[in-house]
Amino acid sequence: MSQQHRMPKILIISSDTGGGHRSAAAAIVAGVQKFFDGESYAVRVVRAVEESHHLAEKLVQLYNWILRNRQHWMKYYYWIINRIRPDTREFFHKRCVGYVRELFERWCPHIVVSVHPLTQHIFGRVLKELGLAGRVPLVSVVTDPCYGFWKGWACDAVTLYLVASEEARRQLIDYGVAPERIKISGMPVHPKFAYPGEEAAQAARRALGLDPEKFTVFVNAGWVGGGNIPQIFRELARGELDVQAIFLAGKNEDLRAAAETIALDAPFPIKVIGYSDEIEKLMSAANVMISKLGGLTTFEALACRVPIIADMITEPMPQEAGTANLIAQRGAGVMLKRSIDVVPVVRRMVEDEIHYSRLRAATVGLAIPNATRHIVEEIAALIPQPENAVLSEVASA
Repeated sequence: MSQQHRMPKILIISSDTGGGHRSAAAAIVAGVQKFFDGESYAVRVVRAVEESHHLAEKLVQLYNWILRNRQHWMKYYYWIINRIRPDTREFFHKRCVGYVRELFERWCPHIVVSVHPLTQHIFGRVLKELGLAGRVPLVSVVTDPCYGFWKGWACDAVTLYLVASEEARRQLIDYGVAPERIKISGMPVHPKFAYPGEEAAQAARRALGLDPEKFTVFVNAGWVGGGNIPQIFRELARGELDVQAIFLAGKNEDLRAAAETIALDAPFPIKVIGYSDEIEKLMSAANVMISKLGGLTTFEALACRVPIIADMITEPMPQEAGTANLIAQRGAGVMLKRSIDVVPVVRRMVEDEIHYSRLRAATVGLAIPNATRHIVEEIAALIPQPENAVLSEVASA
Protein backbone atom coordinates (compact mmCIF):
# COMPACT_ATOMS: atom_id res chain seq x y z
CA MET A 1 0.00 0.00 0.00
CA SER A 2 1.36 3.45 -0.91
CA GLN A 3 2.07 6.12 1.71
CA GLN A 4 -0.79 8.19 0.25
CA HIS A 5 -3.27 5.36 0.86
CA ARG A 6 -1.95 4.68 4.37
CA MET A 7 -2.38 8.34 5.38
CA PRO A 8 -5.79 8.89 7.05
CA LYS A 9 -7.79 11.52 5.20
CA ILE A 10 -10.16 13.92 6.97
CA LEU A 11 -12.72 15.81 4.90
CA ILE A 12 -14.14 18.91 6.65
CA ILE A 13 -17.34 20.28 5.14
CA SER A 14 -18.15 23.91 5.82
CA SER A 15 -19.48 27.13 4.30
CA ASP A 16 -18.65 30.84 4.31
CA THR A 17 -21.98 31.85 5.86
CA GLY A 18 -20.45 34.44 8.13
CA GLY A 19 -17.02 33.63 9.50
CA GLY A 20 -17.80 31.19 12.31
CA HIS A 21 -17.95 27.94 10.36
CA ARG A 22 -14.80 28.90 8.48
CA SER A 23 -13.06 29.56 11.81
CA ALA A 24 -14.22 26.22 13.19
CA ALA A 25 -12.79 24.36 10.21
CA ALA A 26 -9.50 26.22 10.54
CA ALA A 27 -9.37 25.39 14.25
CA ILE A 28 -9.78 21.67 13.57
CA VAL A 29 -7.08 21.74 10.89
CA ALA A 30 -4.72 23.55 13.28
CA GLY A 31 -5.61 21.13 16.06
CA VAL A 32 -4.72 18.12 13.93
CA GLN A 33 -1.40 19.74 13.00
CA LYS A 34 -0.56 20.77 16.58
CA PHE A 35 -1.75 17.87 18.68
CA PHE A 36 -0.74 15.05 16.34
CA ASP A 37 2.73 16.32 15.51
CA GLY A 38 4.72 13.55 13.87
CA GLU A 39 1.62 11.67 12.75
CA SER A 40 0.47 12.00 9.15
CA TYR A 41 -3.07 13.16 8.44
CA ALA A 42 -4.31 14.65 5.20
CA VAL A 43 -6.98 17.26 5.89
CA ARG A 44 -9.11 18.95 3.26
CA VAL A 45 -11.66 21.71 3.86
CA VAL A 46 -14.40 22.39 1.31
CA ARG A 47 -17.07 25.09 1.18
CA ALA A 48 -19.63 22.40 0.56
CA VAL A 49 -22.79 24.51 0.47
CA GLU A 50 -21.75 27.13 -2.08
CA GLU A 51 -19.56 24.78 -4.15
CA SER A 52 -22.27 22.14 -4.55
CA HIS A 53 -24.66 24.09 -6.83
CA HIS A 54 -25.29 27.66 -7.91
CA LEU A 55 -28.69 27.70 -6.15
CA ALA A 56 -27.05 26.75 -2.86
CA GLU A 57 -24.47 29.44 -3.49
CA LYS A 58 -27.32 31.95 -3.84
CA LEU A 59 -28.58 30.97 -0.37
CA VAL A 60 -25.12 31.68 1.05
CA GLN A 61 -24.94 35.04 -0.72
CA LEU A 62 -28.40 35.95 0.57
CA TYR A 63 -27.43 35.03 4.13
CA ASN A 64 -24.30 37.19 4.01
CA TRP A 65 -26.13 40.10 2.38
CA ILE A 66 -28.75 40.08 5.13
CA LEU A 67 -26.06 39.77 7.81
CA ARG A 68 -24.29 42.82 6.39
CA ASN A 69 -27.20 45.03 5.38
CA ARG A 70 -30.41 43.95 7.12
CA GLN A 71 -29.45 42.30 10.37
CA HIS A 72 -33.00 42.62 11.71
CA TRP A 73 -34.20 40.31 8.91
CA MET A 74 -32.05 37.39 10.10
CA LYS A 75 -34.80 35.98 12.31
CA TYR A 76 -37.00 35.61 9.24
CA TYR A 77 -34.23 33.87 7.28
CA TYR A 78 -33.72 31.53 10.23
CA TRP A 79 -37.45 30.74 10.35
CA ILE A 80 -37.68 30.10 6.60
CA ILE A 81 -34.64 27.78 6.48
CA ASN A 82 -35.87 25.84 9.53
CA ARG A 83 -39.30 25.57 7.92
CA ILE A 84 -38.25 24.66 4.37
CA ARG A 85 -35.23 22.53 5.35
CA PRO A 86 -33.50 22.74 1.93
CA ASP A 87 -30.79 20.33 3.09
CA THR A 88 -33.39 17.52 3.28
CA ARG A 89 -35.29 18.30 0.08
CA GLU A 90 -35.08 16.09 -3.00
CA PHE A 91 -34.95 19.24 -5.13
CA PHE A 92 -31.58 20.23 -3.66
CA HIS A 93 -30.31 16.67 -3.33
CA LYS A 94 -30.64 16.05 -7.06
CA ARG A 95 -28.71 19.23 -7.83
CA CYS A 96 -25.95 18.76 -5.25
CA VAL A 97 -25.42 14.99 -5.26
CA GLY A 98 -22.99 15.05 -8.19
CA TYR A 99 -20.65 17.38 -6.31
CA VAL A 100 -20.70 15.20 -3.20
CA ARG A 101 -20.16 11.95 -5.10
CA GLU A 102 -17.24 13.48 -6.97
CA LEU A 103 -15.63 14.52 -3.68
CA PHE A 104 -15.72 10.94 -2.43
CA GLU A 105 -14.57 9.44 -5.72
CA ARG A 106 -11.65 11.84 -6.11
CA TRP A 107 -10.48 12.10 -2.52
CA CYS A 108 -11.74 8.96 -0.74
CA PRO A 109 -11.88 10.37 2.83
CA HIS A 110 -11.70 8.06 5.81
CA ILE A 111 -13.87 10.37 7.93
CA VAL A 112 -16.15 13.33 7.18
CA VAL A 113 -16.47 16.20 9.66
CA SER A 114 -19.30 18.72 9.34
CA VAL A 115 -19.09 22.17 10.92
CA HIS A 116 -22.23 23.50 9.23
CA PRO A 117 -25.92 22.65 9.82
CA LEU A 118 -26.86 22.41 6.13
CA THR A 119 -24.27 19.81 5.12
CA GLN A 120 -24.67 16.56 7.01
CA HIS A 121 -27.95 15.32 5.50
CA ILE A 122 -26.75 15.14 1.91
CA PHE A 123 -23.33 13.76 2.87
CA GLY A 124 -24.97 11.13 5.06
CA ARG A 125 -27.28 10.16 2.23
CA VAL A 126 -24.43 9.84 -0.27
CA LEU A 127 -22.43 7.71 2.19
CA LYS A 128 -25.42 5.37 2.33
CA GLU A 129 -25.82 5.32 -1.46
CA LEU A 130 -22.13 4.44 -1.85
CA GLY A 131 -22.40 1.64 0.69
CA LEU A 132 -20.10 3.44 3.10
CA ALA A 133 -22.52 4.28 5.92
CA GLY A 134 -20.98 2.86 9.08
CA ARG A 135 -17.58 2.47 7.40
CA VAL A 136 -16.78 6.16 6.86
CA PRO A 137 -17.87 7.98 10.04
CA LEU A 138 -19.72 11.28 9.79
CA VAL A 139 -18.93 13.61 12.71
CA SER A 140 -20.79 16.84 13.38
CA VAL A 141 -18.98 19.55 15.35
CA VAL A 142 -21.84 21.86 16.36
CA THR A 143 -20.67 25.47 16.25
CA ASP A 144 -23.77 26.90 17.96
CA PRO A 145 -22.98 26.66 21.68
CA CYS A 146 -26.41 27.02 23.30
CA TYR A 147 -30.03 25.90 23.06
CA GLY A 148 -32.13 27.20 20.16
CA PHE A 149 -30.01 26.38 17.12
CA TRP A 150 -30.83 25.25 13.58
CA LYS A 151 -32.79 22.01 13.10
CA GLY A 152 -30.38 21.13 10.31
CA TRP A 153 -27.78 20.02 12.87
CA ALA A 154 -29.94 16.99 13.75
CA CYS A 155 -29.38 14.11 11.32
CA ASP A 156 -29.77 10.34 11.72
CA ALA A 157 -26.69 9.70 9.57
CA VAL A 158 -24.28 11.40 12.00
CA THR A 159 -22.07 8.94 13.87
CA LEU A 160 -20.99 11.33 16.63
CA TYR A 161 -21.95 14.83 17.71
CA LEU A 162 -19.42 17.05 19.47
CA VAL A 163 -21.11 19.97 21.21
CA ALA A 164 -20.05 22.94 23.33
CA SER A 165 -22.36 22.59 26.32
CA GLU A 166 -25.05 20.67 28.13
CA GLU A 167 -27.57 23.11 26.61
CA ALA A 168 -26.50 22.17 23.08
CA ARG A 169 -26.67 18.49 24.00
CA ARG A 170 -30.21 18.98 25.30
CA GLN A 171 -31.27 20.73 22.08
CA LEU A 172 -30.06 17.80 19.96
CA ILE A 173 -31.90 15.36 22.21
CA ASP A 174 -35.06 17.46 21.85
CA TYR A 175 -34.57 17.25 18.07
CA GLY A 176 -34.55 13.44 18.36
CA VAL A 177 -30.82 12.63 18.47
CA ALA A 178 -29.93 9.67 20.70
CA PRO A 179 -27.97 10.82 23.78
CA GLU A 180 -25.26 8.18 23.28
CA ARG A 181 -24.31 9.83 19.99
CA ILE A 182 -23.51 13.16 21.69
CA LYS A 183 -20.38 14.19 23.57
CA ILE A 184 -19.67 17.54 25.21
CA SER A 185 -16.26 18.71 24.00
CA GLY A 186 -16.38 22.52 23.97
CA MET A 187 -16.08 24.96 21.09
CA PRO A 188 -13.51 24.44 18.29
CA VAL A 189 -11.39 27.53 19.00
CA HIS A 190 -8.09 27.80 17.12
CA PRO A 191 -5.14 27.15 19.46
CA LYS A 192 -3.69 30.57 18.54
CA PHE A 193 -6.44 32.25 20.61
CA ALA A 194 -5.12 32.39 24.16
CA TYR A 195 -4.59 34.87 26.96
CA PRO A 196 -1.41 36.76 25.97
CA GLY A 197 -0.44 38.32 29.30
CA GLU A 198 0.18 42.05 29.69
CA GLU A 199 3.66 42.06 28.16
CA ALA A 200 2.49 40.32 24.98
CA ALA A 201 -0.60 42.55 24.86
CA GLN A 202 1.60 45.63 24.91
CA ALA A 203 3.76 44.14 22.14
CA ALA A 204 0.62 43.50 20.05
CA ARG A 205 -0.47 47.13 20.43
CA ARG A 206 3.00 48.36 19.56
CA ALA A 207 3.01 46.19 16.41
CA LEU A 208 -0.22 47.91 15.33
CA GLY A 209 1.32 51.35 15.81
CA LEU A 210 -0.69 52.00 18.96
CA ASP A 211 0.24 53.13 22.45
CA PRO A 212 1.23 49.96 24.36
CA GLU A 213 -0.14 51.35 27.65
CA LYS A 214 -3.48 52.70 26.45
CA PHE A 215 -6.88 51.02 27.01
CA THR A 216 -7.73 49.50 23.61
CA VAL A 217 -11.21 48.93 22.18
CA PHE A 218 -11.51 46.33 19.39
CA VAL A 219 -14.58 47.03 17.22
CA ASN A 220 -15.24 43.87 15.24
CA ALA A 221 -17.63 44.19 12.27
CA GLY A 222 -17.30 40.48 11.54
CA TRP A 223 -16.22 38.53 8.49
CA VAL A 224 -18.82 40.12 6.18
CA GLY A 225 -18.44 43.59 7.72
CA GLY A 226 -21.76 45.15 8.58
CA GLY A 227 -24.84 44.80 10.75
CA ASN A 228 -25.17 47.28 13.61
CA ILE A 229 -21.45 47.53 14.32
CA PRO A 230 -20.79 50.47 11.91
CA GLN A 231 -23.52 52.45 13.70
CA ILE A 232 -21.97 51.64 17.10
CA PHE A 233 -18.53 52.59 15.78
CA ARG A 234 -19.75 56.00 14.63
CA GLU A 235 -21.08 56.70 18.13
CA LEU A 236 -17.86 55.49 19.74
CA ALA A 237 -15.72 57.67 17.47
CA ARG A 238 -17.56 60.79 18.68
CA GLY A 239 -16.82 60.09 22.33
CA GLU A 240 -14.34 62.05 24.39
CA LEU A 241 -12.60 58.98 25.74
CA ASP A 242 -9.11 58.23 27.01
CA VAL A 243 -8.74 55.17 24.76
CA GLN A 244 -7.53 53.98 21.39
CA ALA A 245 -9.43 51.70 19.03
CA ILE A 246 -9.05 49.07 16.35
CA PHE A 247 -11.80 48.77 13.75
CA LEU A 248 -12.07 45.58 11.70
CA ALA A 249 -14.19 46.06 8.56
CA GLY A 250 -14.06 42.45 7.33
CA LYS A 251 -14.73 41.77 3.66
CA ASN A 252 -16.41 45.12 3.12
CA GLU A 253 -14.17 47.62 1.35
CA ASP A 254 -16.81 50.34 1.38
CA LEU A 255 -17.06 50.03 5.15
CA ARG A 256 -13.29 50.14 5.52
CA ALA A 257 -13.11 53.36 3.50
CA ALA A 258 -15.96 54.91 5.49
CA ALA A 259 -14.32 53.92 8.78
CA GLU A 260 -11.05 55.52 7.74
CA THR A 261 -12.88 58.79 7.10
CA ILE A 262 -14.57 58.59 10.50
CA ALA A 263 -11.25 57.80 12.19
CA LEU A 264 -9.69 61.01 10.85
CA ASP A 265 -12.07 63.14 12.94
CA ALA A 266 -12.11 60.97 16.07
CA PRO A 267 -10.73 62.50 19.30
CA PHE A 268 -8.59 59.39 19.94
CA PRO A 269 -6.39 57.16 17.73
CA ILE A 270 -8.17 54.52 15.62
CA LYS A 271 -6.45 51.81 13.58
CA VAL A 272 -8.70 50.70 10.69
CA ILE A 273 -8.15 47.27 9.21
CA GLY A 274 -9.96 45.53 6.35
CA TYR A 275 -9.99 41.75 6.19
CA SER A 276 -7.51 39.92 8.43
CA ASP A 277 -6.50 36.30 9.02
CA GLU A 278 -4.79 37.33 12.26
CA ILE A 279 -7.73 38.19 14.50
CA GLU A 280 -5.85 36.70 17.44
CA LYS A 281 -3.35 39.58 17.24
CA LEU A 282 -6.17 42.12 17.38
CA MET A 283 -7.72 40.34 20.36
CA SER A 284 -4.32 40.17 22.05
CA ALA A 285 -4.10 43.95 21.77
CA ALA A 286 -7.64 44.53 23.04
CA ASN A 287 -8.98 45.29 26.49
CA VAL A 288 -12.55 44.89 25.28
CA MET A 289 -14.28 43.78 22.06
CA ILE A 290 -17.44 45.28 20.57
CA SER A 291 -19.14 42.64 18.41
CA LYS A 292 -22.23 40.69 17.47
CA LEU A 293 -22.34 37.51 19.54
CA GLY A 294 -21.42 34.93 16.93
CA GLY A 295 -20.55 31.64 18.62
CA LEU A 296 -16.94 31.29 17.46
CA THR A 297 -16.06 34.98 17.76
CA THR A 298 -17.40 35.05 21.31
CA PHE A 299 -15.42 32.02 22.44
CA GLU A 300 -12.27 33.24 20.70
CA ALA A 301 -12.54 36.46 22.72
CA LEU A 302 -13.18 34.52 25.92
CA ALA A 303 -10.09 32.39 25.24
CA CYS A 304 -8.11 35.64 25.10
CA ARG A 305 -9.85 36.87 28.30
CA VAL A 306 -11.36 39.82 26.46
CA PRO A 307 -14.73 41.04 27.83
CA ILE A 308 -17.40 41.78 25.24
CA ILE A 309 -19.70 44.71 24.58
CA ALA A 310 -22.39 42.75 22.77
CA ASP A 311 -24.49 44.20 19.97
CA MET A 312 -28.04 43.65 21.19
CA ILE A 313 -29.58 46.51 19.22
CA THR A 314 -31.23 43.91 17.01
CA GLU A 315 -32.77 40.91 18.75
CA PRO A 316 -30.21 38.12 18.38
CA MET A 317 -30.89 35.11 16.19
CA PRO A 318 -32.21 32.12 18.17
CA GLN A 319 -28.88 30.26 18.00
CA GLU A 320 -27.10 33.36 19.40
CA ALA A 321 -29.60 34.27 22.15
CA GLY A 322 -28.25 31.60 24.49
CA THR A 323 -24.73 32.96 24.13
CA ALA A 324 -25.97 36.44 25.02
CA ASN A 325 -27.67 35.05 28.13
CA LEU A 326 -24.51 33.18 29.10
CA ILE A 327 -22.31 36.27 28.81
CA ALA A 328 -24.79 38.43 30.70
CA GLN A 329 -25.39 35.93 33.51
CA ARG A 330 -21.69 35.28 34.08
CA GLY A 331 -20.84 39.00 33.94
CA ALA A 332 -18.28 38.66 31.14
CA GLY A 333 -19.70 41.51 29.10
CA VAL A 334 -22.24 44.27 28.69
CA MET A 335 -25.36 43.96 26.54
CA LEU A 336 -25.61 47.09 24.36
CA LYS A 337 -29.21 47.81 23.36
CA ARG A 338 -28.68 51.36 22.03
CA SER A 339 -25.67 52.57 20.06
CA ILE A 340 -25.66 55.88 21.97
CA ASP A 341 -24.83 53.96 25.16
CA VAL A 342 -21.47 52.71 23.91
CA VAL A 343 -19.49 55.76 25.08
CA PRO A 344 -20.65 55.64 28.73
CA VAL A 345 -20.18 51.86 28.75
CA VAL A 346 -16.56 52.18 27.58
CA ARG A 347 -15.94 55.17 29.85
CA ARG A 348 -16.96 53.16 32.91
CA MET A 349 -14.57 50.35 31.94
CA VAL A 350 -11.70 52.82 31.63
CA GLU A 351 -12.43 54.75 34.80
CA ASP A 352 -13.69 52.01 37.12
CA GLU A 353 -10.86 49.50 37.51
CA ILE A 354 -12.85 47.23 39.82
CA HIS A 355 -15.73 47.03 37.32
CA TYR A 356 -13.38 46.19 34.46
CA SER A 357 -11.42 43.67 36.52
CA ARG A 358 -14.64 41.83 37.35
CA LEU A 359 -15.61 41.69 33.68
CA ARG A 360 -12.23 40.31 32.71
CA ALA A 361 -12.18 37.78 35.54
CA ALA A 362 -15.63 36.55 34.48
CA THR A 363 -14.27 35.47 31.08
CA VAL A 364 -12.26 32.72 32.76
CA GLY A 365 -14.00 29.37 32.97
CA LEU A 366 -16.79 30.06 30.47
CA ALA A 367 -15.22 27.75 27.89
CA ILE A 368 -14.12 24.14 28.29
CA PRO A 369 -10.29 24.10 28.46
CA ASN A 370 -8.40 22.36 25.63
CA ALA A 371 -11.64 21.95 23.66
CA THR A 372 -9.98 21.77 20.25
CA ARG A 373 -7.66 19.05 21.45
CA HIS A 374 -10.63 17.06 22.75
CA ILE A 375 -12.40 17.51 19.40
CA VAL A 376 -9.52 16.33 17.21
CA GLU A 377 -8.86 13.38 19.54
CA GLU A 378 -12.49 12.29 19.21
CA ILE A 379 -12.26 12.62 15.42
CA ALA A 380 -8.99 10.69 15.22
CA ALA A 381 -10.38 7.89 17.43
CA LEU A 382 -13.14 7.24 14.89
CA ILE A 383 -10.91 7.03 11.82
CA PRO A 384 -10.93 3.42 10.59
CA GLN A 385 -7.74 1.74 9.48
CA PRO A 386 -7.36 2.54 5.76
CA GLU A 387 -7.88 -0.49 3.59
CA ASN A 388 -7.40 -0.87 -0.12
CA ALA A 389 -10.82 -2.47 -0.33
CA VAL A 390 -12.61 0.55 1.09
CA LEU A 391 -10.69 2.94 -1.13
CA SER A 392 -11.35 0.96 -4.27
CA GLU A 393 -15.06 0.62 -3.45
CA VAL A 394 -15.41 4.40 -3.18
CA ALA A 395 -13.56 4.97 -6.44
CA SER A 396 -15.67 2.46 -8.33
CA ALA A 397 -19.08 3.20 -6.80
